[in-house]
Amino acid sequence: MQSSNGRPRGGRGGPESAAENHDGFDPALLEAPAAVRYDDPWYDALASGWGESTGAGAGAGAAVPLPAVEAGRTERVDAAADVYLQVQRSAAFQEVRSRYRRFVVPAFIGFFGWYVGYVVTATTAPGLMARPVAGAVNVAMVAGLGQFLTTFLLTWAYARHARLRRDRAALELRWDTQELTRGIRGGVS
Repeated sequence: MQSSNGRPRGGRGGPESAAENHDGFDPALLEAPAAVRYDDPWYDALASGWGESTGAGAGAGAAVPLPAVEAGRTERVDAAADVYLQVQRSAAFQEVRSRYRRFVVPAFIGFFGWYVGYVVTATTAPGLMARPVAGAVNVAMVAGLGQFLTTFLLTWAYARHARLRRDRAALELRWDTQELTRGIRGGVS
């Protein structure tokens, strides 16, 4: 059987899997990661195979040695991380977060209360929800459509609040952060 790229499949001398069919891409040319720790939550022990942590001092928490070429890169990454921590601690960033919280927390409490009230009323007071409002339209239908309406209104209010009270300050923070990190990277962004 031929694959879509014309190479044979299976055991006839072709690649056994799609991972082996890399069309000239050499995985050895990839940059090595800074340091992989075995206690890293993204480290997949099942995919890595058994016996990798053999030898003196190996085990949980043992780090893979860092190549000398990557040492300078790690220092730049640490410096960039310091920039982001500095920005996070700044008064401007705290003001943006405060404006965000002052809108989101009350909006969430109000909308969640309205939703839970609708669900609880629908389950505990079916007679009230079945009461007709106009013709075949009952209280439950009006309240259900009210859920959709409040969702759209809340989305509009959030977008308006962000545009008027947070976007300009957040954009200034973004530019300041880019300028600080550009200085660390030697003028290259």
